[in-house]
Amino acid sequence: MVRTIAKDHDEKRKQILKSAAKVFADQGFDRASMSLLARECGISKANIYHYYDGKDALLFDILDTYLQELRETICGIELDGLSPTERLHAIVAATLKAYQGADNEHRVQTTGISALPPDQQDVLRGYQRDMVQQMSEAIRAAAPEVFEGEKGKLYSTTMSVFGMLNWFYMWNSHAGAEAREDYARLVSDLTLKGVRGI
Repeated sequence: MVRTIAKDHDEKRKQILKSAAKVFADQGFDRASMSLLARECGISKANIYHYYDGKDALLFDILDTYLQELRETICGIELDGLSPTERLHAIVAATLKAYQGADNEHRVQTTGISALPPDQQDVLRGYQRDMVQQMSEAIRAAAPEVFEGEKGKLYSTTMSVFGMLNWFYMWNSHAGAEAREDYARLVSDLTLKGVRGI
């Protein structure tokens, strides 16, 4: 007899992902056990195995869900009709806003991907590459003369922007939308104009 899926299956799955992300972020993937994960999720160990056959599968689902949604949010923003400078600001602001409320998932991303098999890493890094590519294209479009024939410089600049965004996430994770918008403007201006331009 085929086991039916409970009506609240997706809701419980989301709750498991959220709770497990906190455990992985606080304890680290290696130290987290399925018993600890089940306890944090408020369900039995047998019940968590109904959703995931092990913590590797759980880790991948956390990161796959988080990074896929992050990519869809950031790469899906409407940029038509914006100037190159406005496009960069829009992408930076969307990234900061998308980070809000996802502290644990973001922390797990920085340490957890390498714990997964290569084929799963490729999927997750593909999401990251899409976001980096979008940011890179916006930076190049805003200052094409600076990056003509300078792929290395463009990549370094792009990753420096993400570094500034990650700094904000680490030290101002509870900041609201207005503070994120203000910082997005500062990052955009600093990237395109330098310190004298802010």
